[in-house]
Amino acid sequence: MTAPAEASASEERPLHQGSGARLRFGVVGCGDVAHRRYLPALAEHRASVEVVACCDPQPDAAEKAIRAIKTWSSGAAAFTALEPMLKEAGPDAVINLTPAPMHATISQACLEAGVNVYSEKPIAASLVEADRLIQTAMDRGLLLLCAPATAATRRFGWLAEIVASQRFGPLTLAVAHHADPGPAAWREYTGDPTPFYGPGIGPVFDHGIYRLHGMTALMGPVRRVQAMGAISRRERVVRGGPLTGSTIEVTAPDHVLINLEFASGGLGQLLASFGTASTLAPWLELHFTGATISFPGDQYDKDALASLYVDDESSVGLEGWVHGIGPPPPPEPRPVVETGVAHFVACLRGDATPLLTAAHARHVLDIVLKAYDSIRDGRTHDTETTF
Repeated sequence: MTAPAEASASEERPLHQGSGARLRFGVVGCGDVAHRRYLPALAEHRASVEVVACCDPQPDAAEKAIRAIKTWSSGAAAFTALEPMLKEAGPDAVINLTPAPMHATISQACLEAGVNVYSEKPIAASLVEADRLIQTAMDRGLLLLCAPATAATRRFGWLAEIVASQRFGPLTLAVAHHADPGPAAWREYTGDPTPFYGPGIGPVFDHGIYRLHGMTALMGPVRRVQAMGAISRRERVVRGGPLTGSTIEVTAPDHVLINLEFASGGLGQLLASFGTASTLAPWLELHFTGATISFPGDQYDKDALASLYVDDESSVGLEGWVHGIGPPPPPEPRPVVETGVAHFVACLRGDATPLLTAAHARHVLDIVLKAYDSIRDGRTHDTETTF
């Protein structure tokens, strides 16, 4: 196994500590997710953050992002290439929102320029790329964090405390899903959904990776992976955005089933799909030796409550479901994407210890890559990393 690596040393050297200066951010990739999620999330931190540059190979996209932030980052400049942005704007940190196959190249260039990075998932396309990113961040004392921000949410902090407490016994099995028709069916989506149905993205990298981060945050590293995948529908009609009404081809599995064996001895199972109309199945169930915690609600609802079944072996016999449970107050302040931005800003300022480490993201990448290896050859594959 590859030895675990720390993603950063910068939590020991917060930027602008005590100076009152705003952190200078660059945003690379100004598409749909930037406007729906990341720019509004950065705006929430305008007292301590300013965007100094927006970069996209499409000039109109960068200019549109500049207009969206002008009320709180009036000095931001638009760029169509990364190198000039890094040299001329001089950001302290970059949010990498480029297409998934470009993540490693963009993050590597930023780190080599001495810039801290928060990357959308996945961290890279290969373990070699991920290793290089981690080493560069370590060598330069930079922060490298990666979405999704599952482990930084209050919900998963609460679940982690339950697991650590052993109040229900060991956690032995986690079953999860993230299933819907995918972005071609999202009427609010303003980008091109075509790449999501091809090699390199698909439902695991786009959807299932949220569950894999959550499951490993609670159960630790995975030791072995076995998977199957299939294409359920060969074509999709786009329902929103500039390609509305057009037909796109599905060229990679849109149903993926993954079985996991954790180093702890526990087991896990994940369904990641772009081939379901919808589902009422729990998006996460955690099975302890003495209880089950199940999340039956909307998988996109940050405040979705859980149900608890306690298996009582005593003579009192208190078995039964209790519904509507969740973390103690206060409520979850933000959805998961926005939580990642808040966590990155807090880490840069020295107010938080990084939870969304590159080492964890690399391990989840390892799991996904081994799953697709298993789909291709029908074998079980050992992971190469831990965290």
